[in-house]
Amino acid sequence: MTQANPGTLADPLADPLADYVARRDITDAVQRYMRGLDRLDEALFRSAFHPDAQIDCGVYAGDLDGFVTFAFGFLGQMQASHHMLGQSRIAIHDANRASGESYFQAWHGITGADGAPRDLFIAGRYIDAYACRDGQWRIVRRTLISEWATDTAATGQAHMSAPQTLRSARGGLDLSDRPAW
Repeated sequence: MTQANPGTLADPLADPLADYVARRDITDAVQRYMRGLDRLDEALFRSAFHPDAQIDCGVYAGDLDGFVTFAFGFLGQMQASHHMLGQSRIAIHDANRASGESYFQAWHGITGADGAPRDLFIAGRYIDAYACRDGQWRIVRRTLISEWATDTAATGQAHMSAPQTLRSARGGLDLSDRPAW
């Protein structure tokens, strides 16, 4: 394999290890985004993006700072959220550029106008552009494509209200942030 510069690849697909590492790092960025949303962890959330990233989720389109304000304000009003990734397809274009599509489903615990708990589910795809800068693969452009959504009365309250049910938490208080073992 010919290297253009030490540490960069002329053809990333020619080196299976470099291809694997790029895909691993991109996948980790996408996963940091999801966990940052659900735990309302702004530092983790921001670490998924390069600072000049542009995001379009339909109800917000703009820069990263504006998106953080929007997303954390929107999700902060909810009792909880649960974002789950489905299949992802990543295309490595060169040593510094890639693109991808990731399917997602997201549950949001919301309160209806009558004060009753509701389950808002949204499913769709993220269409992303990624860049590797200073050795860090991160999102530089994200567009959310909605596939379907449903808003129904919450029916799992008996389970979720049981005192022995471990509940997710935000702000560093989740069990995964401080395992007891």
